[in-house]
Amino acid sequence: MGNTRILGVLGSILLGLAGCGGGSSATTEPPPPPPPPPPIEKAEAFQFLNQSTFGATEAEAGSVIARRFPAWISSQMRTPASLQLPHMLSLPPPQFMGQLHADRVDIWFRNSLTGSDQLRQRVAFALSEIMVVSQLGALQGRPFAVADYYDMLARNAFGNYRDLIEDVTLHPAMGVYLSMLGNRRPDPVLNIRPDENYARELMQLFSIGLVELNIDGSDKLDANSEPIPTYDQAIIEGFAHVFTGWTWANSPVFGSNRVPVTSQYAPMELWPDFHDTGAKTLLDGVILPAGQSGEQDLSDALDNIFNHPNVGPFIAIRLIQRLTTSNPSPGYVQRVARVFNDNGSGVRGDLGAVVTAILLDEEARPALHMEIDGKLKEPLLRLTQLYRAYNATSQSGSFRQLFGAYIVFGQGPLQSPSVFNFFSPFYAPPGEIRDSSLVAPELEIATEYQNTFVTNYLFLQTFGLNHTNPDLEEDNVFIDIQPEMDVADNVDALIDMAAGKLLGGEISDTLRTEIQGMLERVPPEEAALRAAETIYLIAASPEYAYQL
Repeated sequence: MGNTRILGVLGSILLGLAGCGGGSSATTEPPPPPPPPPPIEKAEAFQFLNQSTFGATEAEAGSVIARRFPAWISSQMRTPASLQLPHMLSLPPPQFMGQLHADRVDIWFRNSLTGSDQLRQRVAFALSEIMVVSQLGALQGRPFAVADYYDMLARNAFGNYRDLIEDVTLHPAMGVYLSMLGNRRPDPVLNIRPDENYARELMQLFSIGLVELNIDGSDKLDANSEPIPTYDQAIIEGFAHVFTGWTWANSPVFGSNRVPVTSQYAPMELWPDFHDTGAKTLLDGVILPAGQSGEQDLSDALDNIFNHPNVGPFIAIRLIQRLTTSNPSPGYVQRVARVFNDNGSGVRGDLGAVVTAILLDEEARPALHMEIDGKLKEPLLRLTQLYRAYNATSQSGSFRQLFGAYIVFGQGPLQSPSVFNFFSPFYAPPGEIRDSSLVAPELEIATEYQNTFVTNYLFLQTFGLNHTNPDLEEDNVFIDIQPEMDVADNVDALIDMAAGKLLGGEISDTLRTEIQGMLERVPPEEAALRAAETIYLIAASPEYAYQL
């Protein structure tokens, strides 16, 4: 019997045994379906929502529990953006244009607190802390530009990063803020050289950083174990020359500031006579040839940045830090960066896929918590979570009184003190955190002065600016504490209710004991005081300030 025939006979025997269980004619039963995933607990839903919204609420937690994380994310990504500019344009003209920034802050709070597109708004806020413009400075008189810039970030939150950096580059708010608008080609006779400001910050802060990165976010090292710079002065100058010739849309002359309001939110226009058409050195040895149009130079230059290998890990780290944890592991960064490089369908730069990867990663909400997990909540997010939990509003429906909140909280919507944001992603306070080679960016603004301001504001909000105050003014933002008042005679029920709204029900024995001790000093009939004490002690606690 030949080898082929022997193998055929053996194969038939083995197949027969597999099919009949060693002699039986019965067929094999299909495997049972996998068990359903375990239900999402309320505390886990709260943790997820504090990463993906402006503050968890019990109602939204119920939606997450019912739909599960992926479906909730998909639904949010389909929800249209809540915008600021239409509201701004509906207002009567002010005496001074800068007065409208209070209305811009007002609509920001309305959208952030009640907008149905919570995930989009939260990602837009994260992007606004990476690709920074600020009302403080040259944009003080351009409120429509600032409002539309935020709207642009919201519209691009789940789009493609390549589109985002082009929209950022051509937005007049960025053009004014980083002095690209009105940037002129070189003129040795008049001693004019292209402004390098935007060229530097686009690379350093918005896309690739200062040193070459591995895909897991770690520094690439040269033969001497030193980090490798991503660019040099020649590359800065090359990009600066690319960004010449752009000015306001509908400008009467190049670089004029006397333009119609619509120019504040229309993409900048190219004036070819002011664009440098010489050759330009870009990243990775790329040379743009002389004689190209300004539009072609811009497109090629942004493609050059977009395709740099640093962009994936750079954006992964920045967005992870803003949404889930200050100290992502190299594995977490690498997994997200790979999604940036390829969303699974061959598309690079898909921010929707990146955000999904960040929120659904195993490290976003690990089963076993470690000390390095999570992050400190930004002060502004501590306020918005409290407001969302307690249905904050005003008699007029306005939040204009919060225009100066950035003074109290150290941050406000598009009110950064500089292009470097309110805090650095690399900040590590002296002591245990720095000694452990960890970072805590938000602690850079957590000075004794600022913490006192924040704590005092929370005290004023809970005790004075609640619905029981008969002296509330029309624009005072107040919270509704009636449900807590209804159970104020039952200490444990009161604590459970407030902890359920602010901590997802997970309150430590230490904090509970402290609140119990305080409530024992307040007569049961003083329901408003008991409720305010409970809410304040939780809102001012480290447990509330820390986002797991």
